[in-house]
Amino acid sequence: MNKPPRKKNPTFGIAVFIVVAVLLVIATLFYNAITEKREFDRQNAPAPTISSDAVAAAAAATAAKPASGAAQ
Repeated sequence: MNKPPRKKNPTFGIAVFIVVAVLLVIATLFYNAITEKREFDRQNAPAPTISSDAVAAAAAATAAKPASGAAQ
């Protein structure tokens, strides 16, 4: 009358292990890609922009200087 206990299926455990391992590999690839992108962006940051005061001063200096070859 008592049923014998069911045998555990080792295939299910191996399948879970493989899925977890693949997910860890994918997560590692994403982490490395994001980290490398941030490092690349940090190293190749654009040059700081020139302030508007410096642009105005350069424009004033250019306007005040007569063109070469102009009649004096």
